[in-house]
Amino acid sequence: MAHTNTVIGILGLQGDFDAHRRMLEERVGVATREVRTTIDLDAVSGLVLPGGESTTIAKLMDRVGLDCAIRKRAESGMPIYGTCAGLILLAKEIEGRPDQPSLKLMDVRVARNAFGRQVDSFEADIPLEVPGSGATEVHGVFIRAPYVTQTGRGVEVLGRFRDRIVAVRQGSLLGTAFHPELTADARIHALFARMVAESGENG
Repeated sequence: MAHTNTVIGILGLQGDFDAHRRMLEERVGVATREVRTTIDLDAVSGLVLPGGESTTIAKLMDRVGLDCAIRKRAESGMPIYGTCAGLILLAKEIEGRPDQPSLKLMDVRVARNAFGRQVDSFEADIPLEVPGSGATEVHGVFIRAPYVTQTGRGVEVLGRFRDRIVAVRQGSLLGTAFHPELTADARIHALFARMVAESGENG
């Protein structure tokens, strides 16, 4: 699957961003670029916010001015996909942590570490409709994963696990509580690549 002239940025400040690079380049067939500065952001058409430590990533984004730049690009229609900590960074509200910085782009409330600690990490098949792929479930890895406790108007729930919301979309924003990039299942990344290709964003 090739996506001509599409370059997807991967926030490279902290976390396992290289797993997203491998998934997008090797399995989906789309070019990527690590984003560490606002100049890097100017060169991409979409952005992946990887897992990691959400508070640390938020502070690093603020330090280099990427938080404001990402909000501006998102408001102009640039697609963003957040996994695990990336979903927390997208959320407008973080349960029990009103002072934690986030991009406040997606109208959801999330609970951090909702599935337990690092030792409680697990893999599972998640019932999830992936538009355009015919998929009715995807495989994901949950590592200190959050989940969505409340959604606002315009937020589409794509998937649940144990009755908890773990995949959401709001317009050009996509979020999963789990890590598909740590599996062989490329369908969510392919969906995001299509979102970027269809967005008309040119970096």
